[in-house]
Amino acid sequence: MLARVWLVPGIVVVAYLMGSVCFGLVVARHRGVDLRGIGSGNVGATNVGRALGGRMARLVLFLDAAKGALPVGAAVALLGRLDPWTAGAAVAAVVGHCYPIWHGLRGGKGVATAAGVVGVLQPIGLVAGATAFFLLRKLTGKTSVGSLVGVLVALGTTAALDRFTPPTAAVATIVLLVIWRHRENLSRLRQGEELDAP
Repeated sequence: MLARVWLVPGIVVVAYLMGSVCFGLVVARHRGVDLRGIGSGNVGATNVGRALGGRMARLVLFLDAAKGALPVGAAVALLGRLDPWTAGAAVAAVVGHCYPIWHGLRGGKGVATAAGVVGVLQPIGLVAGATAFFLLRKLTGKTSVGSLVGVLVALGTTAALDRFTPPTAAVATIVLLVIWRHRENLSRLRQGEELDAP
């Protein structure tokens, strides 16, 4: 019992700290590129693609997803998928990416990290969301449209399969955060000024 008292908050803290590593910035700096001064100025894989090409974008996408999947996977192994603290770790990983302590609280929009989290909490939700993402990105040419539709589809799928459980609550919270982080994209979409996918 005492071990759990220390363990469960620790999992949430570790998830936030792992999420706070913005691999887009790390990779770009290693290549001598200031990612914040290119394209949208975002630190995620899409802007890495604009600055460094598809290969580096795929690397950052994988790393950003992994930093969400790993702490949540550890929480599932230790506490179970339906434990509220596992849900807390899931949210914390995405919050870390969006508001990273290592990078002045100026992070990304959370989509790749959310994908890693959902892949652990509800894999079918990830498959459905990823399918929607790629389809809408292809149809519209806008990564932001694919991202927003993808996270909503992932939420709908998770809710349909898990009903009112901690995983659904976690994914719902993450989706609200992702939408909030895309508020400027939504404004540009309304004005017809949104950047095309690289």
